[in-house]
Amino acid sequence: MNISKHVNDMCPVAKGARHENAPIPEEGKWVHAKEIKDISGLTHGIGWCAPQQGACKLTLNVKEGIIQEALVETIGCSGMTHSAAMAGEILVGKTILEALNTDLVCDAINTAMRELFLQIVYGRTQSAFSDNGLEIGAGMDDLGKGMCSQVGTIYSTALKGTRYLNMAEGYITKLALDKNSEIIGYEYISTGKFFEAIKKGVSPEDALKENTKTYGRFGEAVKYIDPRKE
Repeated sequence: MNISKHVNDMCPVAKGARHENAPIPEEGKWVHAKEIKDISGLTHGIGWCAPQQGACKLTLNVKEGIIQEALVETIGCSGMTHSAAMAGEILVGKTILEALNTDLVCDAINTAMRELFLQIVYGRTQSAFSDNGLEIGAGMDDLGKGMCSQVGTIYSTALKGTRYLNMAEGYITKLALDKNSEIIGYEYISTGKFFEAIKKGVSPEDALKENTKTYGRFGEAVKYIDPRKE
């Protein structure tokens, strides 16, 4: 490295303090992280694009500095789904430093990666106090049965009120209204389970019937409406 004449002419002064860096919690251990390989943990983070048109939830499982598992979930922008497909291929196998400095195609995914990086290197992961961390595959637990993202889609207007379109349970087919036209329940299709049944050979009609459920006081309604048409 280059040293200026001003510094070169200085006399050396011995360094007295020799403190280690602060340890961070990682998978049930306290670690003095000095290199990328010292970092492990599973965590989640949210990112958003510059026009805030869409968002990304990113889940990473890092072992000894290497991203071994990635779950990329996006909402609000059709182009982000294709970006997520590419990011999923890009992320795994990279160190977290490589991933931080790699174009993950979409601003929202890049921002999520930045937020996760901060959590991971500061010892703020979800698995910080879990002995040996979480196994590869733990990220899929976020998806539940049928392996579908948990999506809530609610549309409202002051003129016509609220419409539930998607809930954690699935795709909303009917809203149940009481005598005051207030929502007291809904009918839904467990989307993931529906398609899983069809893949196993169940007829679409039987699969639909088997995976159509209700929530709340659905049976007490005085009126039912299709939230997408009525």
